[in-house]
Amino acid sequence: MATTTSITTTYAGEYKNQIISAALLSGNTIANGGITVKPNIKYKEVVKKLALDALTADATCDFADTGSVTLTERILQPEEFQVNRKLCKKDFRSDWEAISMGLSTFDSLPKNFQDYLVAQIAAKVAQEQEISIWRGVNATAGQYDGFVTLATADAAVLDVTGAVGGVTATNVVTEIGNVVDSIPSALYGSPDLKIYAAQNVVKAYVRSLGGFGANGLGANGTNAQGTQWYNNGSLTFDGVPIFMANGMADSYMIAAEKDNLWFGTGILNDSTEVKVIDTSETLGDQNVRVVMRFTAGVQYGIGSEIVLYTPS
Repeated sequence: MATTTSITTTYAGEYKNQIISAALLSGNTIANGGITVKPNIKYKEVVKKLALDALTADATCDFADTGSVTLTERILQPEEFQVNRKLCKKDFRSDWEAISMGLSTFDSLPKNFQDYLVAQIAAKVAQEQEISIWRGVNATAGQYDGFVTLATADAAVLDVTGAVGGVTATNVVTEIGNVVDSIPSALYGSPDLKIYAAQNVVKAYVRSLGGFGANGLGANGTNAQGTQWYNNGSLTFDGVPIFMANGMADSYMIAAEKDNLWFGTGILNDSTEVKVIDTSETLGDQNVRVVMRFTAGVQYGIGSEIVLYTPS
């Protein structure tokens, strides 16, 4: 289906060389180093997993070969994606920036609009990737199975059933506590361990620590500052850092080590490179094509070291 261009404008007054867009959901998981990025994967990467049972035994005079060494593998196979848009330059000749296209009919897209469009497409792709990383479903066009989808289908993952109706400021301390209680003892205290939480969970926790939730820290919250206590700093719960995963669905949480959660791609720059191709020289038309091509996918290593909190 061809790209539909809709321009709504009133050509009156003075254009101030600015274009305003709606705020985009930040692709913060990768940008803030929330998970492990594995670049330079052309097709797929096979990661071996080594499992050992108890090693130490009572000493004897003989060599006693006991125990087991189990070697399994996980496959990280990024999928290929594309962004294709086609714009007709004729549609822009009656718009604010028409003069910047040049006086000839062999003109080009307005430079300011082109730069803005490229930035917006890259940001929008980052937003879509953030969603796919956490709750993507491979059957949905433009997505791959995210961590929640993969973990839900894995019997080895440690499941926590959440409160009916989701996480609120009233129950958030109890619900995050249930996640921490389910973290294997071998993981608790690891410097790479994080609780990845949806935005609404983080908001509820901040509100609770302001002192006005049922589980707040005193009547006036942290440092007796009430709702003024939080300035977008770091958050922890029982010593475990909380990472706000913008792409995670409401009231979901995952506890895992960063090194156990992988994002795979080919070349990192592919997901930020937007090509604008004017086809008038080669095809004799009046079109401009906007193109992106990149690969992306996620996988984790050991399911038994992941806690998945699912709201009821």
